[in-house]
Amino acid sequence: MKAVFKKVFAAAIPFCLIAALIVALAVFPKEAQAQKQQCVVRVWNVDTFEGGRGSRTSFLRGVARTVEKTHAGVYYLISSYTLEGARAAYAAREAPDMISFGLGAGFYAEMSLPFEMRFAGGEVGGETLAIPWCRGKYALFCLEDDFEKQGAVAVSSGGENLSALAARLAGIAGEEVESQTAYTQFLSGKYRYLLGTQRDICRFQTRGVQVFEKELGGYNDLYQVVSVLSKEKRTACLDLVAELLSEETQDSLEKIGMLPVKGDESGRTVSVFSDAEALRTLRELARGENVAKNLDNFLKTI
Repeated sequence: MKAVFKKVFAAAIPFCLIAALIVALAVFPKEAQAQKQQCVVRVWNVDTFEGGRGSRTSFLRGVARTVEKTHAGVYYLISSYTLEGARAAYAAREAPDMISFGLGAGFYAEMSLPFEMRFAGGEVGGETLAIPWCRGKYALFCLEDDFEKQGAVAVSSGGENLSALAARLAGIAGEEVESQTAYTQFLSGKYRYLLGTQRDICRFQTRGVQVFEKELGGYNDLYQVVSVLSKEKRTACLDLVAELLSEETQDSLEKIGMLPVKGDESGRTVSVFSDAEALRTLRELARGENVAKNLDNFLKTI
């Protein structure tokens, strides 16, 4: 009986191997095909101005996870880059598939693909190469509900944004002070007014300080924009852009202390692709005379 069992078992082995081989041939090509269809989109986020609270990179990751749930095989690798890191990568001719950035980090204009929608601050040669997915704002703050009284003004300075230009265009004369210092000295009474941003609003909220604000709506350069660089992965990139601009995502920007794109009444801005030399010129103009006349070549109507 044992001998018969051994013969049957030995004879069954080749059939088992053949069956396993058939299954492998049926399954592996499907797995290989699935892997072949996977799309990994590299997205860089470069913060060049102070946000509100939390991380814009983390926010992008959350939005990307939402897109991945409904787009099988598409994955977004969101990485945070400093301005210096992005500049070094550009010099080495390294580039992501899509980049989120602010004023001062528009290195990849020549690689950016045009959008069908329009944003004056992202236009180059008549084509819109960058569109905003969130924004900040400039505002004048006071501890009293009286903006008519004369008093010293601290112009919060931090990042690549042009707060001095925002002050000048609003007809406000003040002293440029580093952002954190401006905030603390305003609260201590050294300055009656603080020309700040959404970052200061979040600071006041965290500290529980009641302040009054007067939004400066004539100019804004506090835009976090996106550009698509990859032709091959353009569709996947645009899927992420669509989710960023969706009503649900825009309504959730308050989580990071930023504002939605819709409802922006800033009026004027400068090109988000302005290089370092252009930004230096703009800062000089903000401190000089005849600013309105000389800015005509830089300001764009939104």
